[in-house]
Amino acid sequence: MTDQAPLTQPLLVQPFLHAGSGTWSYVVSRGHDAVVIDPVLDYDAPSGRIGTDTAGRLLQHVADHGLRVHHILETHAHADHLSAAAFLRTHTAAPIGIGSHIRSVQSHFAGVFQMAVDDPALADAFDRTLRDGDSIDAGDLHVTVLSTPGHTPDGVSYRIDGNVFVGDTLFAPDIGTARCDFPGGSVEQLYASIQRLHALPDGTVLWLCHDYPPQGREARASVPVGESRRDNRMLRGDTSLADFCAARRSRDAGLPAPALLYPSLQVNIRGGRLPDTGSDRIYLRTPLLVDADVAARLTAGPR
Repeated sequence: MTDQAPLTQPLLVQPFLHAGSGTWSYVVSRGHDAVVIDPVLDYDAPSGRIGTDTAGRLLQHVADHGLRVHHILETHAHADHLSAAAFLRTHTAAPIGIGSHIRSVQSHFAGVFQMAVDDPALADAFDRTLRDGDSIDAGDLHVTVLSTPGHTPDGVSYRIDGNVFVGDTLFAPDIGTARCDFPGGSVEQLYASIQRLHALPDGTVLWLCHDYPPQGREARASVPVGESRRDNRMLRGDTSLADFCAARRSRDAGLPAPALLYPSLQVNIRGGRLPDTGSDRIYLRTPLLVDADVAARLTAGPR
């Protein structure tokens, strides 16, 4: 007798929607083996209140099904929600993984937040940095890493059987694709990443990290490759690189910065950990963009 699940057991993908940010998180399991992908920490910006109710729903699912979480996987350093990876790690002891190009994202934003690039909070933020083709063993779950940069340089997708968890690379067909105007983003790389996903068999299921449904449509967690290739409003199977670049750059030029850009990245480049202030009061920095002459007047002492 063995307590391991036979490989014939079905794969279970359980989506969890964080309505406030339109984010999908996933617990993927076979038998008692599981991974968690893109978990979300609750954050109310006006009050500064941090909560764990959404992450608690994932943990409850894990407990209810007697699951062992082998890995917590991030598709990239998110700019629109705070990651609950570190919180889940304290409950499951599962290591946190992310794409290896997280180092370039950390390097850029270390300057924004006045952190040293070699600060242990950054250097030790993730247990494993992942490259294209890497395999992740999680008991009877076998995960393959696909490099899918473009939205951000650290973007990766996770393939498990006939499912791929694509992060922000693709959205539902009526929404389109990720933006490419973040530091290190590349329209050309995003085009290549989506071509790679669209080359998969039609029935492969793409699991989305976000959905922003128009009025009258329920939020979608997934789309088959065939539908995405046929119907994606920004990049269909016959869309040329030149046409996609023109459309994507035009669209990005009119997009506002994400509402939680600075809080999210400040936490997420630390693997979901809050800054250690040495006290029970925790603070996040908000960089201000001010013209030099205006800054001189606004920071000058009284005369």
